[in-house]
Amino acid sequence: MATRVLDLAGSPLFIAEGIFAAEIVSECQRAGLLAGAYALRRPRGATFLRRLVRDLAERRKPAGVLLRRGLDLLRSEPRVLRRQTSLGCQPARGSEFVRQIVARVPKTDPRA
Repeated sequence: MATRVLDLAGSPLFIAEGIFAAEIVSECQRAGLLAGAYALRRPRGATFLRRLVRDLAERRKPAGVLLRRGLDLLRSEPRVLRRQTSLGCQPARGSEFVRQIVARVPKTDPRA
């Protein structure tokens, strides 16, 4: 497995996103860097349609392939969410996630 140094340049927070972000939760927790870990929970049908429309518009692959792949992803989504949860992520809808992250951002004094 490859490793990379993450330089936060003094920032108190960072956000790791994507399907593999859950893989670093335990290490961030061990290092005292974990403020929160979330697995984005969206309506599966809406995600399927957004992905299909995007991929068709970008002509990524033939329509039949995109449809089959989209249906496979639709069916596997609950399993992916369970795995992310098992790695320490808390399932949250987008609005919940944003609200919790904003609450963690340190407030700065505008006079500073």
